[in-house]
Amino acid sequence: MSSLPSKLFNWRVLLILLLLLGAALRFINLTVPPLDFHPVRQLRNLIVARSIYYQLLSNPDPQKLALSKAFYNAVGQYEPPITESITAWTYTWTGGENIAVPRVYETIFWLLAGLALFDLARRIASPTSALIALAYYLVLPFAVQASRSFQPDPLMTSAFIAGIYFLYRWSTSLELPPSSLKMGGEKEGGWKWAILAALFIGFAVLVKIVIVFFVIGAAIAAVLSTLGLRFWKSLQVWVMVTLMAIPAFIYYILGHPGRSDEYFFAWTVDLIKLITTTNFYAHWLGFVGSLFGLTILFLSIAGVFLAPPRLRWMLIGIWIGYICYGLTLPYQMYTHSYYHIQLIPVVALGLVPIIEAVAVRVSRETRWLKAALIAIVVFVVSYQAWIARSDLVAQAADYRREPAYWENMAKAVPVNANLIGLTQDYGYRLMYYGWRKIVLWPYVNGLTEAKGTSFNAQAKFSELVAGRDDFLVTASGQLDAQPELKKILDGYTVIEQGDGFVLYDLHKLK
Repeated sequence: MSSLPSKLFNWRVLLILLLLLGAALRFINLTVPPLDFHPVRQLRNLIVARSIYYQLLSNPDPQKLALSKAFYNAVGQYEPPITESITAWTYTWTGGENIAVPRVYETIFWLLAGLALFDLARRIASPTSALIALAYYLVLPFAVQASRSFQPDPLMTSAFIAGIYFLYRWSTSLELPPSSLKMGGEKEGGWKWAILAALFIGFAVLVKIVIVFFVIGAAIAAVLSTLGLRFWKSLQVWVMVTLMAIPAFIYYILGHPGRSDEYFFAWTVDLIKLITTTNFYAHWLGFVGSLFGLTILFLSIAGVFLAPPRLRWMLIGIWIGYICYGLTLPYQMYTHSYYHIQLIPVVALGLVPIIEAVAVRVSRETRWLKAALIAIVVFVVSYQAWIARSDLVAQAADYRREPAYWENMAKAVPVNANLIGLTQDYGYRLMYYGWRKIVLWPYVNGLTEAKGTSFNAQAKFSELVAGRDDFLVTASGQLDAQPELKKILDGYTVIEQGDGFVLYDLHKLK
């Protein structure tokens, strides 16, 4: 089977067709509001991009400019607004805001990274095996949804894939044994791959620092498997370390130390107790299995040990980094699917040796058996693509109605009202579609349970409603989950009620 591409078809044609399929899937319902996949994160990026866009306009509406800046400040800033800035600049060229813009960019990033993934897989196996691994990377339903979402993770993962590709090229370009390595004695060709690997990996860490766990694991494994314990004599290694670390160090440590500390204490220190329970590991494994398929996941891990030595050690380093990553951010491991987007190319690479072993075995069989296996592969790829397509179209009609719904709701609220309330997505839907600022009443959800936090509803109410005019409820399920708050609000006059929302006047008791 490994020779089939050269005999029955041109693998380059199949590569192009797979990339076109990947693009076509991600362009389905391109302009539908981004509410199908982690809307909080995507709406947050839209709010940031809008603020940058209005600041770029030569003659913006003063009121909207001020509101967009206020919203930007309200949503927090944990990563540099790279994709948001690219999107905002493109808005100025294309005539205004459109969710299609970031989706197109994220898709392009993902497809370009797919080329690097394919070429890396082709260097350790046949084009056939590399194509099948690429198909997994492109049509896995989770990959389709996550890679087109408007957040930093698709760009981070794409840059990471490119960085790993160049790191592998650097590793294989050095033929000098560790015993003969001297300061400045690296091969000239190694410098090219070293610089490219460092730039892409450094950029990936800058885009979103959580990739650092994967990066450290891969880089340490690549260096030790290539140069051994005398790596410290290599100028290339120190240049790579410097280039990888400087961008993130400047932004996260020097530029925004408060934000970094806040994130660390909120998501690591406060939740580290989760890793002491067996339920955490069961939920983690079950959640990852729902995204990738447990059988595929374990086949990929097995494939790591069949990979060529240098890639094998890099993949082992990445998996160790992933485990450390999960233990550092335990709550996200079983609640936030996009925190696993980095695993998509890793799983795909681990599958390559398994696919190659099957391909070599089948290559010795009859033409009919080869044809049957090809038919199975085509069926599986087509089925996964259909599932991905179905996920994107399932609720598209409902999502299209959302902007008008929030715009109309905003009109029902007094213009100058100082709002507090229980509303979806931390108030981001009302901010983005309704142009209204709202202070959020605390949710009761899995996070509060995991942290073991609780509060006195009456005391919290007195604290948060001071200076507020109205209390808006659109998340009725949250209100039902907080009976004490519901009892308090029942004592106030309802001044507006409509489809899915209730507005209480905090100045008028019944």
